[in-house]
Order: sequence, then C-alpha cells, then structure tokens
Amino acid sequence: MKNLCLNFDCNKLSIPPKPNSVFLVPPPPCRLWFPTWNRNKVNNQKTRKLSVSVSLKEQWLESAAKHAFGFGVSATFFFSIFCDSPSALAESLTVAFPVSRAPEVNAVQRTLVEAWGLIRETFVDPTYNHQDWDLKLQQTMVEMFPLNSADAAYTKIRGMLSTLGDPFTRIISPKEYQGFRIGSDGNLQGVGLFINIEPRTGHLVVLSCIEGSPAARAGIHQGDELVEINGERLDGLDSEAAAQRLRGNAGTTVTVKVKDSVKKSSIREVKLPRENIKLSPISSAIIPHRLPTGQFTKTGYVKLSAFSQTAAEDMKNAIQELENQGVHSYILDLRNNPGGLVKAGLDVAQMWLDGDETLVNTIDRNGNMLPITMVDGHAITHDPLVVIVNEGSASASEILAGALHDNGRAILVGHKTFGKGKIQSVTELHDGSALFVTVAKYLSPALHDIDQVGITPDIQCTTEMLNSAMEASAKNNNSNKKNSVSSLEADSCIMVAEHELDMKESKGTAS
Repeated sequence: MKNLCLNFDCNKLSIPPKPNSVFLVPPPPCRLWFPTWNRNKVNNQKTRKLSVSVSLKEQWLESAAKHAFGFGVSATFFFSIFCDSPSALAESLTVAFPVSRAPEVNAVQRTLVEAWGLIRETFVDPTYNHQDWDLKLQQTMVEMFPLNSADAAYTKIRGMLSTLGDPFTRIISPKEYQGFRIGSDGNLQGVGLFINIEPRTGHLVVLSCIEGSPAARAGIHQGDELVEINGERLDGLDSEAAAQRLRGNAGTTVTVKVKDSVKKSSIREVKLPRENIKLSPISSAIIPHRLPTGQFTKTGYVKLSAFSQTAAEDMKNAIQELENQGVHSYILDLRNNPGGLVKAGLDVAQMWLDGDETLVNTIDRNGNMLPITMVDGHAITHDPLVVIVNEGSASASEILAGALHDNGRAILVGHKTFGKGKIQSVTELHDGSALFVTVAKYLSPALHDIDQVGITPDIQCTTEMLNSAMEASAKNNNSNKKNSVSSLEADSCIMVAEHELDMKESKGTAS
C-alpha cells in the first residue's frame, strides 16, 4: 500500500482481535505468511502492513467457509493484519472469505478487505456509525460473491462505506484516482469545475469555476447544483466519480444539467467543450492607492485557488516578488478555494507567522487533541494582512484562515466559509484504486469547531460596509481620477479589505 497522506501515517495499523467477532477464524496448525501489497518497502523500520496468507488445505478451508457463509467454495483466502514483530502475530486478525470464481471480482475482494482494515484502524469514529464493522465486512463479502463484474463489486464497497455516515470517506477506482492525481499535480483536461458534496443535502454543488474555463464561460456559478452529466442522474454519486465524468480528452464535449443557486427551480442544460486546464494555484497583482493621510501606498494581492503540490512554493515566490516591489500590505484571497493538501495549507500559514504558534488542533478517534505547532517560525513579511473568504472556502482554506486569524495575524473579510472540519488521508490500494478516510476532526487554534459551521469573518461584505469603503476610496483617490479602475479595485470585497488595511495603517498598528 502506498500511503499518500502528508499529515497522518496510515501505514501503522494495529488491529487487535475482537473476541466475539464471527470473523475470528482459528488458524490451522501450519500456515505460510506471504507479505503483499506493500509497494514501497522500508528497510529497518517496524511498519505494520496488510498481508495475505493462502493455505493449501482445501478441505479444511471448505469446511470453514461453509460454517461462516453457509455455502462451500473450492478455496478460501485468509487476510491478516499484523505487526512485523513475531510477538504481534498472536494479536493478528484473520479474515476468511470465499474466493469469487470471477477473477476481476476476486481482485476487488482483496481491495474490500484492504479498505475495511484501514477503516477499522484509522476512521475517526471508533463506533463506525454505531455498527459492527466486522459484521459489515461479512455481509458485503456475501453480497459480492455472486457478482460477475468489477464495477458491481466496487459498488458493494461504496455501499459498505456509505453506512459510515461520512460523505468524505470513499473509494475511487484506479481510473478515477489517476484523474485525482493529475488534478492535484496542476494539470488536467476537463471543463474547469471544482465540485463537492454538500453534507447537509448530499447534492453535488459547484465550489468554484476556474477563471476563463469552459464552465466559467458558460455562466456556471459557485453554489449551482450539478444534476446530470450526459443524461445520467448523479444521485448517490460522489464528487470524484462525477469529476471523472466531466474530464476527458481536449476537443470532446460533455453535456450537463445545472440547477441555478439563485433560481432554485431553474434547471438548464449546457454543452461544455473539454480543454487543457492549467491549475495554476497562485495569481498576484499590485493594487496602488492613497491612504487617508494622502500617502501613496501599494497593496500586494494574492489569489490562492487550490492547495496543490506546488501551492506553498508558488506562494513563497509570489510574496518574495511582491516584497521586492515594495508593497506595504497584503490581501490574501481564499474565495472559492475548495481546499486540497492540508500540508500545503499549513506550509502557507507558516510564511506569515513567527515563533511557536499553533496552526490547528486535530482530534483523533479517541478524542485526544493534538495541536500542530510551528517550531521557531520566521515570517517572510510582517506587513498588515487581510484574508478574504466566502462560502466556497473549504477545508485547507479554513485551516489557513483560522490559523492566521486566531493568532492575530490577519483580519477576515467576506462571508461565512463552507464548514468542512474533517481531515482525510489518501491511501493507494494494491489494485491502483484509492481510499479516502476521514482520520481526524480539527479545531482552529482558538478551539473553534468549524465542521458544518464554518468561520464567520470579522467584517462581512455587506452593502453598508461596501458603501463606507467606496466613499473612503473616492475621497482618497479623487486626485487620481484619470486612472481607470481595475477589475480588482472594483471588486466589492477587495474594496472592503483595502478599507480595513487603510484603517489599520492610519492607526499605526502592525499585525
């Protein structure tokens, strides 16, 4: 198994036996252990891993299978999750199940047990939504046995995961996972939509559109609901599966039905061309203006659209470039940023903070709180900072906004954020599929619960605040009318942010 989680070690599995579990099958006297599914072998480390052992005692296994499942098969697999140390073998959990006659289903059976074991050890809710997780494996195996296709077998895994009551814990196929990796690397072929499941309704909603993308040009907006893709309803489909259907070779088209976020009853059909989409997470600019004192100043504007693998390095370069150009304050725009890699969010936070500040507090499955703190941090800049957020700011965006706000580094402007206070690990499974598991909840440094609540900014972009900012802007820039107002300066929330920076500057305070 290849663990792709950057913040949590999901390889360290320790699964004690459950005495009353129907899946605790006593081992035969002689057994050979064949470690498998571990693509990256790490020498001299005590790692725990999923392993499969195959016994050749067909007659005994047939009997065990009949006892456990009520019908006999020609062979049975034993899956065990155990530590490398010999003493840990006594604590291993053995799972017996009948091998499907369809090879493609048999491969998914392995994936099922692998996913089940990771959930059993790392899922944030140790009650598994108040159900017997061992019994759930047995039921799913029985349902999967007569199937003839891998797609149908994957559907059974998804059904098992759905009983956890967490839309963010899910499995995606090898093909879908390749698309996910392409997206996090910063390049894809598609229509330019960021989508996610709205936890309260289960509907697929648009978090944001990439500027200039086919979706943006078609007038699809943040908050719109995705209803159909190429004539197929999306009920019960997770966000990654839907995104996979939207992706495709540049030059092809995809037809979507979208429910307007404002006119709830309005559903329109749009034909979108697929194009090469460059997911550059950073864009920056300098906004010149005058302070109430008449002094000319420059504000560095940085838009962060996603927390991809390059986000932190790109942010560092952008800040350093703006510093070289002599900016005096900053606006960090996280609007419609759906999140991404948590580590990238934490790395960006450290660029604005000093010392040993707490960035976020995680809460594990046992309720233990673990603060993630900096170690002797040194900010790139100490200039005043305003962070802009809205309903499309989610996950890592909320971690970053909370870290900067609760540590007194930034003022928050905009609208209440999405409210995703859970962290997922991503683990590549043996067949190339990937399992997303919610492994922790998080609280902001000031211990504010964000999940399904969001972060309320200090200053909201209301009409009253906008009018105040516009009056101040007109007064301060009255002598500079010959210069046209840029699209950034015409943005209502940016105007409010600039007003807050002007007020901070005029008071002589520093953040």
